Amino acid sequence: MGPHWAGILLSASLWTAWSLPAATQLDLDATLLNVSLSEKDRFCAWDPLGTQTHGRFRDVELPAKPTISVSPGIVTEKAEKVTFRCDTKDINPNIHWVFSNRPLVLHERIHLSPDGRELTISPVLRGDAGSYQCEVWDVQGSQSSNPTYLVVNYGPDPFDIKVEPSAPCGEVVKVIEGSNVTFSAKAQSYPAPTYSWFLPNDSTPSFTERTFHIHAVSREQEGTYRCWANNSATQKSRLAALRVQVLEHTTKPLLMTPNLSVMENANTVPLTCLTIHEGALVQWLLRGQPLLPSKHLVLSEDNRTLFIHPLWRNDTGPYECEVWHGGGWTRSDPLRLTIHYGPDRVNITRGSQPGAVTHVQAELSSNLTLQCWAKSQPDAEYRWTLEHSTAVYVGEKLVIEALTWEHQGTYNCTAFNPQTRLAHSASVLVSVVGPQSPLSAGSIAGITIGVLAVITLTVGLGYFLYTRNARWPSRKTAEDPIHEVTTPTSKEEHPAQPSSDWPRSVYDNIGLELQGQVKVKKMKPPSATPEGYSHGSRKPSPQLALHPLVSTLPQGNTESVYEVLENPECSIYCQMKPSA
Repeated sequence: MGPHWAGILLSASLWTAWSLPAATQLDLDATLLNVSLSEKDRFCAWDPLGTQTHGRFRDVELPAKPTISVSPGIVTEKAEKVTFRCDTKDINPNIHWVFSNRPLVLHERIHLSPDGRELTISPVLRGDAGSYQCEVWDVQGSQSSNPTYLVVNYGPDPFDIKVEPSAPCGEVVKVIEGSNVTFSAKAQSYPAPTYSWFLPNDSTPSFTERTFHIHAVSREQEGTYRCWANNSATQKSRLAALRVQVLEHTTKPLLMTPNLSVMENANTVPLTCLTIHEGALVQWLLRGQPLLPSKHLVLSEDNRTLFIHPLWRNDTGPYECEVWHGGGWTRSDPLRLTIHYGPDRVNITRGSQPGAVTHVQAELSSNLTLQCWAKSQPDAEYRWTLEHSTAVYVGEKLVIEALTWEHQGTYNCTAFNPQTRLAHSASVLVSVVGPQSPLSAGSIAGITIGVLAVITLTVGLGYFLYTRNARWPSRKTAEDPIHEVTTPTSKEEHPAQPSSDWPRSVYDNIGLELQGQVKVKKMKPPSATPEGYSHGSRKPSPQLALHPLVSTLPQGNTESVYEVLENPECSIYCQMKPSA
């Protein structure tokens, strides 16, 4: 490496050692942050870590702090002009003016000197009062003066006298005799003016406050009241006057009606305004507004009675009447009518769902809420009933928990107004849907018990009949043995009379092989059926019963009971003997 390159490297090293960090390299055109300034001082910069970097690299002078003066500092509105002067040590400075911390907006009453150091306002208005400053700018920065203040005196402006309570009537206000009256005045002025009140027929002030009161004003206190407002700063005064008329006290009227509680569609309801003042003017108000007479609202000739015909449910009011007498007036207390009506159409809804329903389907074991409502004054009383049931449920809502099949049916809701004595009803059909049998547990239990009872009765009756029939053959064998018939002779003769205890069923049970040989003459049936039996077909026994369950035939006329054989041959008759 030659001497030339060695010199270059040495120069670069020295430059790096003497160069400031990038954080300390300032741009004068940028905002001067983290920089301490003085009129004739150096810039001292700090890096972001707060370490001061030493080294003098440029000297900058800032503008000198200006001072501001005003002449005069207190002025009267529209009577004087004011001049502000900004003094600075700088040559050819750039001066800006600030009013109430905002740049001053120039207009036709503001004049600036050519160098901008003087500001003149002429004439001065009350809106010019406030704080003023001037700022000096150059390429190095700016400096602001301390604020100075301009005070503008004005007023008093014209003002009015107010009286409460009163009724204005042109240039005169009217107050009621005996009322408490307050007089007040307020004039726009700076500083605040002083007030002096002069009562009627008085030349000296009676009150010196902005307001004063008169308790129980009388007729002797009516007249012209004057108020004098004076501003000592502006040396100006204002006078206001007001004529007050004291009216005779008017007694409050009384609004009456025969009955405050009436029925809708009543024929006529009169309202009467009672007052002690003869010849007083009466005016009516409905809901706070002047009442307009009509065919429905009719006034009497003297306006003291209002007839409502017919009465509608929205005629509740309130009604008022005003009485005007001797220039004074007063109003009655409001009156409201209670109008009974309804119930109107009854509606049944399901729960909180809107819309009336006539048929409701609900799942088995679910909850169901039915609500009944109707417009009514007073509120209607509600009763629920279910067809084929004597139960009555009272209340607007009917809540059924865990629906069962017994809850199915038509529910009727009746709305009753105890005042109008009217009632209206509505019904809804409730259907229960579900996968189970429509028979309830009680019904199934009843059917089961009935079936078991029938089976038990049948078995018992069968056993009784079987045991009774089984005893008959043994009894007959011991008591009535069948006699063997001897061989008949050739002489024709009738068989002997059968014994009285011969069972009749023997003839009913003759075999089919004898029917072709023996001709039988049928007899008429008995005149009466034995007690406990009913007419009907009789089932044949599975075998010939020797002793059927019938009563023993009488001993007398047996021919009237037994059938007579037309061919009583011995050979045929002997065949009737049953085999042993």
